[in-house]
Amino acid sequence: MALTVLIVDDEENARQFIGEFLINKGYEVIGASTLAEARHHFSRGDADIVLLDVKLPDGYGPNLLYETAHIPLRPPIILITAYGDIQMAVDAMKNGAHDFLSKPIQFNQLEQSLKRAGEVVAMRQELEHLRRTQYQQTKFIIGKTSIMKNVISLADRAASAGVSVLITGENGTGKDLLAQYIHRKSPRESKPYIPVNCANMQPTLLESELFGYEPGAFSSAEKRKHGLMEVADGGTLFLDEISSLPIDCQAKLLRAVEEHSFRRVGGTNLLKVDVQILAASNRDLKIMIKDHLFREDLYYRLKVLDLHLPAVRDRKVDIPELVALFIQQQNAGQGLKIEDISSRAMEVLMEYSWPGNIRQLHHAIAHAALLCDEAVIEPYHLPQEVLVVSE
Repeated sequence: MALTVLIVDDEENARQFIGEFLINKGYEVIGASTLAEARHHFSRGDADIVLLDVKLPDGYGPNLLYETAHIPLRPPIILITAYGDIQMAVDAMKNGAHDFLSKPIQFNQLEQSLKRAGEVVAMRQELEHLRRTQYQQTKFIIGKTSIMKNVISLADRAASAGVSVLITGENGTGKDLLAQYIHRKSPRESKPYIPVNCANMQPTLLESELFGYEPGAFSSAEKRKHGLMEVADGGTLFLDEISSLPIDCQAKLLRAVEEHSFRRVGGTNLLKVDVQILAASNRDLKIMIKDHLFREDLYYRLKVLDLHLPAVRDRKVDIPELVALFIQQQNAGQGLKIEDISSRAMEVLMEYSWPGNIRQLHHAIAHAALLCDEAVIEPYHLPQEVLVVSE
């Protein structure tokens, strides 16, 4: 899909000259000669990228940066001017300008700047799609146990306060779902939610993935890469299996959490970010601290609030509610029409110990739904591992 560029410039010849170049490059173009027209297009969401002149008949172009700072997923704004003011450029970049180009416009520079802005737009669109998909497909079951009610009460407080949270619990207890719940309940809900599974990344790549890198930082670093912490700016970064983070990367993460800033690998510029850090672990980090595998200062920095999710065997009273949700999800996702689960099948589920916790229970219902041709799930639809224990 072609990106739409809004050109805000009071010189008609300039708008036409730049517009023709952009159209030939595959962009769609909208023109505006005043700030008022630019505000109108902003309010309608007409543009993906904005080329903004500094001097306009009805005001100072960069004022648009301040006026639109509150807009979620605001289009990248590239300032263009014939007035070479370095301090203005610095101030504009600090206030969210994507780039700064001087007149007369060099088309090779403009093309590169638009390409980078397009990458930002594509990344935001993908993240928004992911966020909406997660919101539709996941739901956190509070349940009836006092343990879970307390967890959710604390999670609500963490969401409002924006503090760092350490989520602990066995594999499959729903730590990732709780992190999503906190993000959705927070003022950051419209901003990026970036999940990172530290265990699935090579230790040598984790630092560059989290913090990004500059061209030439290492042999394969041909161009700048934005790190996930930078991508999550304004939103939430969820570090799953934080225990897998290498010690040297832990030190850099500690500084980033404490100072709300970091440097890309191979970079010298300090980048400021506003990110809520949620971390999760199924390992005992206190034991890892004793074994010198995890930094104690990072541990306490992450666990401003400590949320422990109980195993399913300790909240069996919630199994019926969880099963109902999973049947609903299977019906929606697979086009099924399962109406219920028999009392005997439910007894089987209640008797099982669920070593894989909620994840295993979800898979069991997915298995049963696949085999069920009737309206009700029976014991013989359930996985054999569950039936053997109950026989």
